[in-house]
Amino acid sequence: MTPRSFRYEERGAVATVTLDRPQSLNALTFDVYRELTDTFRALADRPGVRAVVLTGTGRAFCTGGDVKDIIGHLVKRDAAALLEFTRLTCDLVRAMRALPRPIVASLNGTVAGAGAILAIASDLRVAADTAKIAFLFVKVGLAGADMGAAWMLPRIVGLGRATELLMTGEFIDAAEALRIGLYNRVVPTERLAAETAALVDRLARGPLEGLAATKRALMAEADVDLETALEQEARIQAELMTRPDFQEGYAAFMAKRPPRFDGAPE
Repeated sequence: MTPRSFRYEERGAVATVTLDRPQSLNALTFDVYRELTDTFRALADRPGVRAVVLTGTGRAFCTGGDVKDIIGHLVKRDAAALLEFTRLTCDLVRAMRALPRPIVASLNGTVAGAGAILAIASDLRVAADTAKIAFLFVKVGLAGADMGAAWMLPRIVGLGRATELLMTGEFIDAAEALRIGLYNRVVPTERLAAETAALVDRLARGPLEGLAATKRALMAEADVDLETALEQEARIQAELMTRPDFQEGYAAFMAKRPPRFDGAPE
């Protein structure tokens, strides 16, 4: 876990991935895409990590693909090489959604293009009040359907709002993003780190298997009928009821104390 193109830190049960190219507003390069994908995949094999924070440095969270490092190269590629790149970007989303740990995007500033995709591919979004957001793809002649946006965004804000955001490519401010449910919380910039830490600490103290099962179910049940979802959830809960965390949850409730789930930080 030693990426070169961004910062990685583990503190207790929380891993923090920090995009660290503030001079380019944390724009993504080919290396950043690859290393982010590798990192999120590797995190699945680190049992001590119970939650992940994704954030940036400077006045932007992430403004999408770097114009010089990526866009300038793409205009010279043939069709096969372009498809190779777009599949590379989609692989990052695949790795984030497959990670059986909650990912909290801590949006420290402007969120745009592929940066907006990183935000919605995370499980929760805590934003500074300066964190305007736009899905800019149509502004450069592309489809708003990029990196799974047309699948993920309607499930967060509804089809009507998603259609507007993806077809216009316009920025909305943090207050509007909160109002439509795109952001979970908006806080003053100086409170962002503390509010993110409080939420992530709560998640890290939660039941590891229970949270992983919740994330899997939210993905798996997006396109099934109610009867299938009911059967899947019945099986999930029955299995988790055999685990120590369920026994601890019951014991904590009866003793009127906070639960101490298996492996959670003290």
